[in-house]
Amino acid sequence: MNQAFSHIAIIGCGLIGSSILHAINRYYQQNQQAKPRLHIIDNNPAHLAQAQELKLGDDYYADAAQGVQLADFIILASPVGAYASIATQIADHIQPSALISDVGSTKQTIIAQLRAILPAHCSFIAAHPIAGTENSGPSAGFANLFDGRYVIITPDNDTPDLQLQKLTEFWQNLGAMIEIMSAPRHDKVLAITSHLPHLIAYTIVGTARNLENELDSIENNGSTPDSRDVIRFSAGGFRDFTRIAASDPIMWRDVFLHNRDAVLELLANFRNDLDFLTKAIETSDSDALEKWFTDTRIIRRQIIEEKQAGQFIATENKQKK
Repeated sequence: MNQAFSHIAIIGCGLIGSSILHAINRYYQQNQQAKPRLHIIDNNPAHLAQAQELKLGDDYYADAAQGVQLADFIILASPVGAYASIATQIADHIQPSALISDVGSTKQTIIAQLRAILPAHCSFIAAHPIAGTENSGPSAGFANLFDGRYVIITPDNDTPDLQLQKLTEFWQNLGAMIEIMSAPRHDKVLAITSHLPHLIAYTIVGTARNLENELDSIENNGSTPDSRDVIRFSAGGFRDFTRIAASDPIMWRDVFLHNRDAVLELLANFRNDLDFLTKAIETSDSDALEKWFTDTRIIRRQIIEEKQAGQFIATENKQKK
């Protein structure tokens, strides 16, 4: 890791924030270099206590303004809905020429918000690591979460080249691959690859919950399954949906509110496709169903070829053994 940063402040010590801290510590231990001083900021006392017990950083703060005073690199790792409030708290306490970045899943709205709040003497460059699990909190983090995963960086025409280089090298040294992308393109891409799938997962699991409640009120006459059967006989597809739907509800609430336009646009496309499949089932159109299912298999093969087929989950499980 370059030595451009002497003090790094991480605001928010959930899964991503704690994993960044683990990865920084791993890098400097492996390379036997003196690491920057790590300032951990979180307004949740339990999170701060856990982070300190895990020895993730050097200094621990509940007050963001106090925690960033020495930092030449600040990473916002809280839910995106808190960004504006945090930026307001720290704006008058940021070092000149400091670099500020984030890890949020939406870009256009938060860039507009933060550019209006943060002082002109610092640089804000938005970024998004495409990595995570359904777990949250400081104890959920692990050092190799970002190994072989993409981090999308969304600079604009005013982004200083040197600061972009620093941010790129930072993530590369945490094991990530870098993709430079415009903020509008990022938001549309993530709406279909992440946001809409999460919304569908929350919907399906919610429907299953409602079915359980419905079955509880119906006498089991031999043709109606017992409500426990929804859980006991969960197939792999449903289990995958429940894993996704176990993600941090506050984080995902904020994601949908901040990427509303792109999500709504893709929801309309999804409804059209769902109507097509509904009609194919109603009319027993086997050719249409087979073609649809055949064509969509291509996406899975391409994900595997890109080596993005969920290896971070296996890595996490291995790390925790």
